[in-house]
Amino acid sequence: FLGVCGDEFSVLRSPQSVVFRDGSWPIPGERIPDVAALSMGFSVEEDLSWPGLAVGDLFHRPRATVLVTVKGVDKLMLPAKGISYPIENAVPFSLDSVANAIHTLFSEETPVVLQLAPSEERVYMVGKANSVFEDLSVTLRQLRNRLFQDNSILSSLPLNSLSRNNEVDLLFLSELQVLHDIASLLSRHKHLAKDHSPDLYSLELAGLEEVGKRYGEDSQQFKDASQILVDSLQKFADEMFNLYNGNAVVEVVAVKTFNSPLARKSRSILQSSQGETENPYNLAYPYNYNYSVIFNIILWMMIGLALAVIVISYNLWNMDPGYDSIIYRMTNQKIRMD
Repeated sequence: FLGVCGDEFSVLRSPQSVVFRDGSWPIPGERIPDVAALSMGFSVEEDLSWPGLAVGDLFHRPRATVLVTVKGVDKLMLPAKGISYPIENAVPFSLDSVANAIHTLFSEETPVVLQLAPSEERVYMVGKANSVFEDLSVTLRQLRNRLFQDNSILSSLPLNSLSRNNEVDLLFLSELQVLHDIASLLSRHKHLAKDHSPDLYSLELAGLEEVGKRYGEDSQQFKDASQILVDSLQKFADEMFNLYNGNAVVEVVAVKTFNSPLARKSRSILQSSQGETENPYNLAYPYNYNYSVIFNIILWMMIGLALAVIVISYNLWNMDPGYDSIIYRMTNQKIRMD
């Protein structure tokens, strides 16, 4: 069964409050967001009967969850100290539900929520992430320029068979630069890792997939890129784990290809434009978490205004002009004095 699944879900670092049991239990690809939600202490709509995640300490949940999705490879040679599970039916997924839960429950505490896909120039920031990662490179041009700065990873990373003059290699290296910059920028705001609101980081890396398409999966470039990626992921996991004082979950999803009949329209790293997403079923736009708040404000305001108009109208209709109105009362006194 492992050979059929191929794709892999790995836990690199995990605190003691989150218990991942070692075993070869396959995890459904569409339930990966539920695993992230349950590990953070959130509820899910449908019960997850997956034995890999056990009940941990409910009163000490992790302060952060970091999920890195690596496309183009079904298995990474990660260190033995991590726990890996095969993925069954690897379909496209997102952590939008987890991000919405964090933003709804901890909106006043401004948690850090960062969802980033460098190769597609897709970024989503909520809360303090806008100020922490305001200098983070997110466009293809910014990523390329960042690599050729003095403090980039090119000065310390062994490239081996990779080249600085190839666009595909540079895009792969720029994703590693993003990992380094996230940990570096967050280290300047360590106080955010000590607050009570949980943080979420979701990253999607497609550079290795492009390297495999360019050189072939049996090439030396692909092997060197895979090893460099593994080392960078482990270093990134250790840095994020230490920044949160050992109270963060770092997970890696390795997916060869997504098995979904409804494939997502995404932008290639060498493509200049992206088509708009079609809506063949003419579905309505989904309501967000503000809908119920706005609805209640408008509803009760209308009810209050209607009751106020009724009470005022009733009192005016039954008013005695000579007794209740100060206008008639003052007029009568003035007439008598004259």
